[in-house]
Amino acid sequence: MMPIALLPEPAIITADDYLAQEVLAETRNEYRNGVVVPMTGGTPEHNEIASVLNALLRIALKGQGYSIFVADQRLWIPEPNLYTYPDVMVAKRPIERKPDRTDTVMNPILIAEVLSKSTAAYDRTEKFAAYRTIASLQNYLLIDQYQPHVELYARTGDQQWLFSEYGQLSNRVLLDAVSVELPLADLYEAIEFGGEA
Repeated sequence: MMPIALLPEPAIITADDYLAQEVLAETRNEYRNGVVVPMTGGTPEHNEIASVLNALLRIALKGQGYSIFVADQRLWIPEPNLYTYPDVMVAKRPIERKPDRTDTVMNPILIAEVLSKSTAAYDRTEKFAAYRTIASLQNYLLIDQYQPHVELYARTGDQQWLFSEYGQLSNRVLLDAVSVELPLADLYEAIEFGGEA
C-alpha cells in the first residue's frame, strides 16, 4: 500500500499580521479567519463584465449618495472574520470603515461576484453565508461569465432571501437595493460566448 502524502496545514496568522502584509502585497489575498488565501487573476471576460457593471451602476446612480467599488476595495465581515475583495460593491455614504482602518469598508448594500470555474461553488456557499451576516446587504448578484446567466438574491426579511434567475439577454434584473434595472444585453454587450477558461 502506498503511503498517502498529507498536505501541510495552512499557516494561521492574526488579522493584524494579514493587514500589515496586505498593504505591501503585489497581489490581493483573502483572509478567512486566520488563513490567507491568494485570489487568482480573472479572465478578460470576467474583468469586462465587472467593468461594464461598474459603468452601468455609476451612470444610474450619478448624483446619489452611493459609493461604487470594483475589485480592489477590501471588505471586512466581523462574524466569520473574513476580509475579501468583492468584484463590485455598492455602499451608502457615509462609508462605514473598520475601526482604526481607512482602507476597509463594512456597509455594502449590493455585492456582485462574476463567477469563474474555480470560485463559483465558494461564491454560492461559504462566501454567501458570510455575506448574509452583513446587516446592510440587500442584494447579492452572481454573474456567469461563460453564458448569459445571472442569479439575484434579494433580502426580504431577517434570514430571508428571495432567489431570482435570469438566462436570456432580453431579461432585465431589478436591483432593488439601489432601484436600478439592469439589462442583461447591456451587461454582456462586449462578451463573445463559447470560450473556456
